[in-house]
Order: sequence, then C-alpha cells, then structure tokens
Amino acid sequence: MASPSAARIDAAEGRPHPLTAAGWARFIVRTLLLVLALLLCVPMHYIWRTLRIGSPWPKLFLGWAARICGARVRVIGTPLHRDVFFIANHVSWIDILAMGGASGTAFVAKAELATVPVVGWLSSLNRTVFVKREDKLNVAEQINSLRDALADNWSVTVFPEGTTTDGQSLLPFKSSMLKVLEPPPPSVLVQPVHLDYGPVAEEIGWVGVEDGRNNAMRILARPGSFDLIVTFLEPFCPAEYAGRKTIAAESRRRIEDALYAALGKPLRPFTLHSAP
Repeated sequence: MASPSAARIDAAEGRPHPLTAAGWARFIVRTLLLVLALLLCVPMHYIWRTLRIGSPWPKLFLGWAARICGARVRVIGTPLHRDVFFIANHVSWIDILAMGGASGTAFVAKAELATVPVVGWLSSLNRTVFVKREDKLNVAEQINSLRDALADNWSVTVFPEGTTTDGQSLLPFKSSMLKVLEPPPPSVLVQPVHLDYGPVAEEIGWVGVEDGRNNAMRILARPGSFDLIVTFLEPFCPAEYAGRKTIAAESRRRIEDALYAALGKPLRPFTLHSAP
C-alpha cells in the first residue's frame, strides 16, 4: 500500500486512494471478520431481548469490531456505568466502536444515519437516538427521546462538535443536544471523554471531502494496527452549572486540557467547512 501521507492527500482532495493487492486482501479479511462477528452477536442479542434480560452483545460486537478494524483500545479512567451523559471529541467512526465497546453506551446520531443500509439497523440495535438538528419544531420530542434513552440505557454519548476533526483540533461545542440537561434528570452526571489516536490521528480522521465509503475502505485496508486511548475524565454534576452552554463549555475545557497534554503543543486551528 502507498504511504499514509499519500492516502491523506487523496482523501483531502476527495479522490479514492487506489488499493494494492495487499490492501484489498486486508480489506476483504477484515470485512469477513466483521460479518462473522455480526452473525454471532445479532442472534444472541435477540435471544437475550426475548428473555427480557440485559444484552451484552452490542457492547461485545462494538469492542470486537474496533479491534478487527485495527484499533487497539486502551481505557484510562473509569467510565460510569449508569446515569451518565458522556461528552466526547470526534475524530472517526471508529470513535463509536471504541466508546461502545468500552462502556456499552448508546449514542446520539444524525437522523440520516437511520436510513443507511445495515448501519442504520445496527445503530437501532444499540438504541441510538436519531435527531434532526435542523428540525426546530420537534426539539421537545427529541429531548424526550434523549431522556427515555438515559432511562433505558443508563448512558448516552454525544459528540457536540457535530462533525469529525483531525485529532489535533477541537471545534466549538454545540449545546443544542445538551438541552436534556436543563434541568438535568435526577442523579445524572456528565463525564467528558478524550479520544486520542496519537500519531495516526490525521490518517484515521475523517476530514476533507472524503466520503464515508472511501474512508472505511482506506482504514480497513491499512496495514497493521494503531493505538486508541480512551480517557474517561472526572465526571461532574450538571446541576452545579448554569445551563447547557455552561455545561458544554466546561466539558470542552476539560477535553481541551487532555488534548493539549497528549499533543504537548497548542491545538491546531480547524475550520468547520473542511469536515464532511
């Protein structure tokens, strides 16, 4: 396979990077392993649901899928297991695999994802909350869906940047989906999470005009594995902060401090128009 830098240049310019024979072989093997994991986990999940007991299978599948895709996830800190609203930075679709595998959390996702073949169905199995950010008329309904998700799943994750970055930057946090915390449900805490891909962040990151299909193929075809550190930072009580904007600002400050410590240098400016 050509160099990662060449792949990044092609991705930034919107061109699919051609795969070598070895790249195609890795892509096919990893895809088959993902299918096998699905064939095991999905029937077991439905059996658990039929018996009306908590199903561990979505969490297991997401963790296995992250590893199959090349991520070697290392967890730092202790994720809360219930009554928690995780707020994380966003670099790649692998974030979802890593977060779900590490904590069993449900997610808030764009409504368009629900219509994507296979992906939308899999997301629904993990009780993803699909929202239309531009739908101002149904905000109350979306907030109620989030409250129900917290009650059903015990934990929900949001990526308030609203898009992915290059792992060297942090966009302003959108606070609209934090309205569920005005006022916060009883006993719910907020736990910021820093996702750190280290030196491969720019290669893994889904930025530029690269589409999702090409990004997935590029990552599944890359050689070797990569480290992904998921740091669960100190949780805080949202009731102690004056509204969702303040909660968003406090979460961003903590993640920014963790990102700065990981980079060892100031964060890089990142413009929203360069993301998908």
